[in-house]
Amino acid sequence: MASVFSRIIAGELPARFVWQDETCVAFLSTGPLNPGHALVVPREEVDAWVDADPALVAHLMMVAQQLGKAQVRAFSAQRAGLMVAGYEILHLHVHVWPSNSLADFDLDRVDNSPDPAEMDDAAARLRAALRELGHGEVVPQD
Repeated sequence: MASVFSRIIAGELPARFVWQDETCVAFLSTGPLNPGHALVVPREEVDAWVDADPALVAHLMMVAQQLGKAQVRAFSAQRAGLMVAGYEILHLHVHVWPSNSLADFDLDRVDNSPDPAEMDDAAARLRAALRELGHGEVVPQD
């Protein structure tokens, strides 16, 4: 059975995509720690990051780094947080979010009911920042 992320990538479930290339996609988390929180997800279904091909892990980290730069720019954040957990969905994914303090890493702060208009705004801001950073070829249209 396909993971929920594979279903999102296939277009069977909705998502606010901010990055799409041949290897991976990135879309906003439906349970964000902060506005702009995105997930970098390989198109290939891999459960644990330690089982992934090193080239895939390197590519995911490169994309996460570019998203982090865009988040810092778009949301005036001090830093970008990064986490690989993988307990809730058994499909490798990297969490990247704008962060201003260590408190932003507290998973008990997840917003499980984010405002759709705020999510749309966050996606637009992140896409714009990615384009400004020279990644227009991988940024989907709004």
